Amino acid sequence: MSRNRLLAYLALLATAVIWGAAGPVIKFTLGGIPALPFLTYRFALSAVLALIAIPFGGLKLPRDRKTILLAILYGFLTSTVALGLLFLGLEKTTVLDMTLLAVIGPLLIVAAGELFFHEMVPRREKIGIGIVLIGTILTVLEPLLKNGTAISQLQGNALIFLSLLVGTASAVLVKDLMRMGVPALALTNLSFIVGFLTILPLTIFDGDLPYLISTIKNLALPYHLGVIYMAVFSGSVAYTFWARAQKTIPIGEAAIFTYLYPVFAAPLAVFWLRETITGPFIAGAAIIAVGVFIAEYRSSRRRKTKSS
Repeated sequence: MSRNRLLAYLALLATAVIWGAAGPVIKFTLGGIPALPFLTYRFALSAVLALIAIPFGGLKLPRDRKTILLAILYGFLTSTVALGLLFLGLEKTTVLDMTLLAVIGPLLIVAAGELFFHEMVPRREKIGIGIVLIGTILTVLEPLLKNGTAISQLQGNALIFLSLLVGTASAVLVKDLMRMGVPALALTNLSFIVGFLTILPLTIFDGDLPYLISTIKNLALPYHLGVIYMAVFSGSVAYTFWARAQKTIPIGEAAIFTYLYPVFAAPLAVFWLRETITGPFIAGAAIIAVGVFIAEYRSSRRRKTKSS
């Protein structure tokens, strides 16, 4: 295994740990501050860090206009849209549902790799993706299957699924941008500046700016720490690791590390947030597990052969 590939794997592993814990941290912090003020506060901190990094090359972009526009689009999708949908979704649903839905993310990225980068996807993987999609639909509809009235949780699941679709588009864009020579740190910093500049007007328009200031002033320390975790670790650190790894290995292979998220998220959801595991959740998880096994078993053996 080459040194660059090893470093990419370590970066993706670190990202899996950080983002695996992010869902429970978001859910906990939403108990003290609503989604829109939370996002505004979080992007404000990230934007300050990005501005501090500018003198050290932290926002060094190519001068090509097309590349700059694509980088701005990436920043808007990966921050404002994807995270906005995720935060709004987690206000309405559980971390366990979010964790299970996130499993579809890697397979969506594998499909995007075939469509946009001509990365071959065998028929077996396509069948597995179809089975996972069935399990994902069951998970989205879990609130209705559970008690037939949990419309709010159903809406939250749908928002998280939309967030995954946007995340797939971001993965395609970041692969192109890294090939164009855009530094990972510059992409990360730009995305948070774009996130703050696009979220702040929404907060002002909604009339929540005075509420935001008051909430931040009176926010308890544990909730401040939650925002800081999302801004620094789940933000600047994890996004830089993730973007840098995309430059070295195929997006489909990098997406496999997403399967590690539940390893860190599910125990925190159960033992910290006291969420419960339901029958429909187990059924959806079982179907998704079968689909993932079918999709990834042979492809993982093929990747090991190539790297040995």
